[in-house]
Amino acid sequence: MRYCILGFVLFFSSQSYTQNNQQPDFQVKPYLQIGKTPSPQSLQVLWHAAVSNDVWLAEYKNINGNEWVKSENQTSSKIAVAGIEPFLVYSTSFKGLVPGSTFMYRVSKNGNVVFNAEAKALKSSEQSYRLAISGDMGAGSGTAKKIAFEIYKAKPDMLAIAGDIVYNRGLVSEYKTRFWPVYNKDDADTSGAPLMRSIPFMASVGNHDALTRDLDRYPDALAYYHFWDQPLNGPAGKEGGAFVPALLGTDANKKAFYDGAGDKYPRMTNFSFDYANAHWTVIDSNPYVDWNDSTLRDWVAKDLAAAANATWRFVLYHHPCFNSSRAHYEQQQMRLIAPILEQGKVDIVFAGHVHNYQRTYPLTFKPDNLGTQLVAGPNNIRTGKTVNGKWTLDKDFNGKRNTRADGVIYITTGAGGQGLYNPEQTKDKDSWQKFTVKFESTVHSLTIMDVNGGVLTLIQVDINGKEIDRIKITK
Repeated sequence: MRYCILGFVLFFSSQSYTQNNQQPDFQVKPYLQIGKTPSPQSLQVLWHAAVSNDVWLAEYKNINGNEWVKSENQTSSKIAVAGIEPFLVYSTSFKGLVPGSTFMYRVSKNGNVVFNAEAKALKSSEQSYRLAISGDMGAGSGTAKKIAFEIYKAKPDMLAIAGDIVYNRGLVSEYKTRFWPVYNKDDADTSGAPLMRSIPFMASVGNHDALTRDLDRYPDALAYYHFWDQPLNGPAGKEGGAFVPALLGTDANKKAFYDGAGDKYPRMTNFSFDYANAHWTVIDSNPYVDWNDSTLRDWVAKDLAAAANATWRFVLYHHPCFNSSRAHYEQQQMRLIAPILEQGKVDIVFAGHVHNYQRTYPLTFKPDNLGTQLVAGPNNIRTGKTVNGKWTLDKDFNGKRNTRADGVIYITTGAGGQGLYNPEQTKDKDSWQKFTVKFESTVHSLTIMDVNGGVLTLIQVDINGKEIDRIKITK
């Protein structure tokens, strides 16, 4: 397999220190985010530490640079929700990076260097790149840890999470035990890897990230808004409106959440950005979204229209709309915007939620209704819709001899660590829907995507590093 490395050298390096064997300097060590305005010259660096008067400084040095450069616009937000010892989330910007290059950075506390790492800047439009995509990763399970190690070995330039970032309720406390120790570990082995400090992560929200909204029962819920730093260029939804459910809880618990989340709530679930020669549109696919309302639908259409000059257009959300698994088959609400994605010339849609790997033929879809509403779940939050319609499949495309796709390819890559769904269907092709061309649910896996100009190679790799699917798409 092309990317396997025998006797590989660990290419991420980092160190952290504690002073005089006292309390650790960090609650969460530094990690990279694409930030509110992603650019090949910039990245955002975040870390978590105790509430104190300590003076923090972050600096970077480009690979051929001689001097350390101070970061810009350092801020901190206090997370002081009930049941959690208050702490600070620091955020600062590296603004002068060389696109696509390796750079060094370090963080000092009270004048002493307490962390250093090697990292990758975002790529420019002329550069080739490798991405990893995986959903349902935050289980903290043995399989999730092994997937993290496979991601590390693949050496991607960035990682995209297709929702369900952390289980089971998206809590601050769950990140501490099931997420940071796996993806921001100090060294690399089958129990995790130092990924987040070395490459940027970006993510869409899943049901386990966003459905828990009772802050009296779970005051540390919706931690996504505390810990991620992503663009805020999507529509400004109104709490209790068409795509932002109401929060429940006392005024005190709500205020504590709002204070920690700042301007990221509720806007950060729908956003877009450019990376290298591709445009990414990230959408909240949770069933509380009412696609009969035009606000979010129109934003998606306008966002894709504005990206007409991008070589590639990718969409990331959690709930797959073309799914052959018996699990969650009825949650088809995202079919409602399939015509919008087709009009916007989207190449691939990545989703999770269903814990296996599936690939469709390139397809177009015409819904014949607005969907049949399913039974409401807890707090009257909708659970999904069935959406009937007609699909047209490009069966001439095979990703080998014929590499030009007529339609959108839908990838389900939800085998990132949770228990697998419907392994019995893997060899039972009669159980697959007609739009499915590949279905693998007997082994955990992740998606690797290599892009070089107008040539894209998508590889699905299992937990043992074995290739289980490969296609090429050309423009």
